Amino acid sequence: MTAEGAFRELFEANFRELLGYALRRCSSPDDAADVVADTMLVAWRRFDQVPTDGTARLWLYGVARRVLANHRRGVQRRDRLGERLRVELQDVVPDHADEVEANAVLVAAMAGLSDNDRELLMLTAWENLDPQEAAVVLDVPARVVRTRLHRARARLRERLGDAFTGHGHVRDDRALRPAQEER
Repeated sequence: MTAEGAFRELFEANFRELLGYALRRCSSPDDAADVVADTMLVAWRRFDQVPTDGTARLWLYGVARRVLANHRRGVQRRDRLGERLRVELQDVVPDHADEVEANAVLVAAMAGLSDNDRELLMLTAWENLDPQEAAVVLDVPARVVRTRLHRARARLRERLGDAFTGHGHVRDDRALRPAQEER
């Protein structure tokens, strides 16, 4: 009998028992199938070491046991790496849930403004143009842009209402009053 034929016979005689062994020790059938496949790969590579005295099944269980140990260590490494990556991603990639809601409120408020106010606010806030640069784009004097910008921001604040209360810098008028009263 050829080595390939002898291996096929070894495989057919022990596959079901090895699969049962692996299924009882793995968390998924796919993992169990991988363990059996790796076990049989070791058996093929070391076919000259497989006992011929009737203990081949026991030898295969020993190989499967070591394959399972390697599999578990690999799962633990992947889990630790996955956890480490999740923690790092939380630091690098912020949770955008709050931003989505804030953007929806802002877009709705912007939609209620006139086209001119909306364009001016978008040029200065989203395109990062200063008033002089926005004046060039709009083909109006810079002093006109500053006035329009001040008014457009006030209208936007009015439309937003208290949607962003508690976010960002909030001017505390009460803190200013005592200093003003001393004058």
